[in-house]
Amino acid sequence: MKTVTMADVAQHAKVSKSTVSQYLNKRFDYMGEDTKKRIEAAINELGYRPNIVARSLKQKSTTTIGVIVANILHSFSTQVIRAIEDMCHDSDFHTIVCNADDDPIKERKYIEMLRAKQVDGIILLPTGDNADLYNEMLKEKYPIVFVDRTVPDVPIPSMLLDNEKAAGLGVQHFIENGYRKIGIITNVIRNVTPRMERLNGYIKTLELNGLPLRKDYIKSLEVSKIKKGLKEMLELADPPKAILAGNDLTLIEILKYVKENNLKVPEDLAIIGIDDVSFASFYEPGLTIVAQPAFEIGKKAAELLLNKIQKKAAAEEKLVYRFEPKLIVRESC
Repeated sequence: MKTVTMADVAQHAKVSKSTVSQYLNKRFDYMGEDTKKRIEAAINELGYRPNIVARSLKQKSTTTIGVIVANILHSFSTQVIRAIEDMCHDSDFHTIVCNADDDPIKERKYIEMLRAKQVDGIILLPTGDNADLYNEMLKEKYPIVFVDRTVPDVPIPSMLLDNEKAAGLGVQHFIENGYRKIGIITNVIRNVTPRMERLNGYIKTLELNGLPLRKDYIKSLEVSKIKKGLKEMLELADPPKAILAGNDLTLIEILKYVKENNLKVPEDLAIIGIDDVSFASFYEPGLTIVAQPAFEIGKKAAELLLNKIQKKAAAEEKLVYRFEPKLIVRESC
């Protein structure tokens, strides 16, 4: 089947190619209604589809960005992706989403693939282990923004929760409700920013309240080992009475253990999770959560990246943008 071209549309509508081009690019300032209707009818009758590749080469832009998340199973990741997609849609940009599984090799392959496809920029939740590649893109002035993590010696702007404050809010709420034996469980993913900062917030808040730091109340585990780790913690001679879950996946594993062992919350174990989960309000009992503004973070990341792509000056570009956590109190503590 012969490919329908812009010249075919122009001939069918009895207008010039430049007029069809103006129509396709929504430049209607000096175009009459009759002309627009003829072009629209010609496009529909001929089944014309614009050549996106040719347009990209001409405009030197694919109007597409890449988003590489560390783990798409996190509710935070899906909320950030949605906010980015909304912002890009409003600006007539498309998004390609990739899941790196916190694997530096997979992340590098996705970065190389996206750049081969000539996406105009990348929003990245970095593994942290491809600093050479990040700095190479920075040197080339390739538009890139980090979310959720920073990387030492890589000065790329990053959108981050105030993670220390988030953990501090959870621990302080335990303390204000009479708990003194407080543990924390996080899932281990090397030394990524949120995990380290949340541990620091936990430790600092205990110290500020004059409570002892017990190393056997702290566990960083692979997700598959969290239930076993919690069991070990609760079988200590002097076990914790409250647990801070370092993120949503950790919280889910803790709740599985609670159900499997018929524990009562908060009577047997008080629980607070960092990162909001969709079921927090209707879980029984309702879950106290330290939420982060994932949509706001995603929106800001997209806004900053689009400004870089379109070479719009940001009001004040910073290296780290911090966002405030919010304690949502329910019945689990």
